[in-house]
Amino acid sequence: MSLTRATASALASAPAPAPAPARIVASAPAPDALRAVDEAAWGADPISLAELNARSSLLTRFDRSYLVPVPTFLRVVGRLTEADRAGGPFRALAIDGRRAFRYHSVYYDTPDLRSFHDHRQGRRLRFKVRERVYEDSGERQFEIKLKGARGDTVKHRRALTGTDSALGAAQQAFLADTLRRAYAMEAPGVLGPSLSTDYLRITLVADGQRITCDAGLVCVDLRSDRAVRADGGLVLVETKSAAHLTEADRLLHAHRVRPAVFTKYCGALAVLRPALPGNRWRRAAHQAFGRVAH
Repeated sequence: MSLTRATASALASAPAPAPAPARIVASAPAPDALRAVDEAAWGADPISLAELNARSSLLTRFDRSYLVPVPTFLRVVGRLTEADRAGGPFRALAIDGRRAFRYHSVYYDTPDLRSFHDHRQGRRLRFKVRERVYEDSGERQFEIKLKGARGDTVKHRRALTGTDSALGAAQQAFLADTLRRAYAMEAPGVLGPSLSTDYLRITLVADGQRITCDAGLVCVDLRSDRAVRADGGLVLVETKSAAHLTEADRLLHAHRVRPAVFTKYCGALAVLRPALPGNRWRRAAHQAFGRVAH
């Protein structure tokens, strides 16, 4: 669905949820996916951020993405959060009375979109750079995502404070050092903002496993100001673990939901810039966003 920048900005800057119990409250009915993730989070026992980091930080992990219809999502989460699940039920991240959290990210790329094209070509030595803002707390992180030797995702992070810029000297040095150490590669000389994303996320956790569930995704092309919003009947589920296949993956497969060739960054650019050679992501992107009129 195509949006104006004003509409996207309004969605991105919507007021923060009310204090505890901090469930979704709206004057009009929320899209199905937003209501579903809220229901899923409050139907699970809570887990603190400290315990999540101790049990399932997973900065090095395998990621799989799924575009899950709301009814299937609720059935799968219901199974994972059952009290008698072997190993204990998945629990929902809870911070200061909230269980659903607003995320804002800005992705940075070279003028010729090196990160996009390296990913499209399946290059082993590839990276993404972004600033992530946890809007409910104000925490900001500068993040570099690398592809590991086993095809796993390796994330490097550096906190941003005060007026720190994601493209400031300290962050540029961190990027250069990270790429040099991991890939013996020089950092790109020029980076600029290319895409922003806004969405609501819940996180479900068991030992060594994490599932993020995103709804209300809005993506804005920061070079053209065009925007798209995800289908309100789908939840973007990402399974994250140190293993190749998890219980959540198997349950989704049993419900005939297969992994989607989809990332927020590449999928959104594939539909927002149809001239890009983004066929790898277009099928899943059209499922997520619909067919955008150009």
